[in-house]
This record gives sequence, structure tokens and C-alpha cells, in this order.
Amino acid sequence: MQTGRGLSVVRETLETYVPDRKASPVTATDRSIELIKAAAQAAADKLAHDIIAYDVSDVLSITDAFLVASAPNDRQVKAIVDEVEERLLKELGAKPVRREGDRDSRWVLLDYIDIVVHVQHSEERIFYALERLWKDCPEIELPKDAVETRGKADEHARSLAAADEDGDLS
Repeated sequence: MQTGRGLSVVRETLETYVPDRKASPVTATDRSIELIKAAAQAAADKLAHDIIAYDVSDVLSITDAFLVASAPNDRQVKAIVDEVEERLLKELGAKPVRREGDRDSRWVLLDYIDIVVHVQHSEERIFYALERLWKDCPEIELPKDAVETRGKADEHARSLAAADEDGDLS
């Protein structure tokens, strides 16, 4: 599995793109931003990696915002998705109208109409590179815990590579 370069591409995109908030103001509704922030915090609480949100309201008519997060394994993807869904229902009374990708838990999508939450396995995140598609959209400010997840996928990949080199992995 070759993930080192792909993870750095995600990291480069997350680090190098700093939106000019004056040139591209966030136009998503207050409700959408509230949902995004709650979903981001829920994902961070379940140790998601590289959480980022984009205001896509100016370029898409079907939703206001995307939240993208990832995890290194299918089980964690499912745990993150379950926590996001439970938290949004409990705290904000929001229930997704559609949940896709559950069977394989490689890329699960929660569609709340106002927002769409994408939780991807790290390999899918690298392959599909959603950040590159939406990098021209304004980034939505997220809670501190969510922002601190940036770079976690790289850290995880490095620790696995080091363990592999040391013979700690079978």
C-alpha cells in the first residue's frame, strides 16, 4: 500500500490553501454553518483525520456546505459517521435524508440537504482528492479540535511506516 505521497498531497492542499475571506465570503446559511461545526466536532471527538469544510453554496444549488473527514480504517469511518449522525440528531434535531456507502465503509456520505458530510477511508481520500475539487470555495471556520486534526493522516502513515521498518507489523 503506497500512501505516503498521497497523504502529503492531501496535507499540501490543506496547508497551502488559505482562502481570502474578503474576496470570497461564506454565504452558507447560519443553520448550515451550525450543522457543519457540530459535525466537525463530532468527527474530531471520534479521532477523524484532516477535517475541513467548504462553503459550496455559490457553486452548487443542491447544498450549502461540504464537510470532509477521513480515518485510517473502515471501522473508524463507521464510528465517525455514527457519531456525526447521533450528535446532529441529539443536539440539533437534524436527521440525514440519505446515507450512502455504509456497506463497505470506505466512503460514507450523510446528506442533510443543507450540508453533506463525507467521511472517507484515507485511501479514498487520497484517490478522490475532494479538496482539489473544492479548493476555490471559501473554507468554513471549524472548532479548534477539528482544526487540530489536520496532518493526523500523515502522522498515522509515518508511524505505520516506522513500525513496518522496525518489524512491528506482521
